Amino acid sequence: MDIALLGPVAGFALAACGTPGPNNLLLASAGSRFGYIASLRLLLGIMLGLQGLLLLTALGLGRLFELWPALQWALKLAGSAYLLWLAWRIAMASAPDAGERSMSWGQGALFQFLNPKSWLMAISAISGFTLAGEHYWPSALAVLGVFLFFGMVTGHLWALLGMRVRRWLRTEADWRRFNRAMGALTAACVAMIWY
Repeated sequence: MDIALLGPVAGFALAACGTPGPNNLLLASAGSRFGYIASLRLLLGIMLGLQGLLLLTALGLGRLFELWPALQWALKLAGSAYLLWLAWRIAMASAPDAGERSMSWGQGALFQFLNPKSWLMAISAISGFTLAGEHYWPSALAVLGVFLFFGMVTGHLWALLGMRVRRWLRTEADWRRFNRAMGALTAACVAMIWY
């Protein structure tokens, strides 16, 4: 891959992976409810799913959206419905109890295929930063590597942020306010999908 392209890819990956969105809000929520170590399972799943999505996009899956725009609308509808359901579950959650568990790594990975922000990241990254011809696969693999790095770094930071917020959540009322705020932010991500 052309070294000059690494800077723009890194900037895009940092912005795409680090800004608030469904994945990061789930990581912050998991960090606050279950702690840092438990949220790492979710982070692993998110990163495996995102890498799979990037790879499938590089293999040409992203072209399906260009060929069949209705498929993109269906993904937006399904993703929006799932995000709203997740937002409701987060908003209605009470203080964590000992038997409660975070999303599994498998759920985090599968979530990427319903997460419209992940699709937009994958399609934009592969279409915008890969090179033509014999340089296609080396550049595509470089994009995957850059996204893996920045996704892991920013994902850890969001989980740690959630863990730090937990210190301020001492009462059931504190948890209710926090969970409702996280649910509202997750629901607000739906607006990003449609604009």
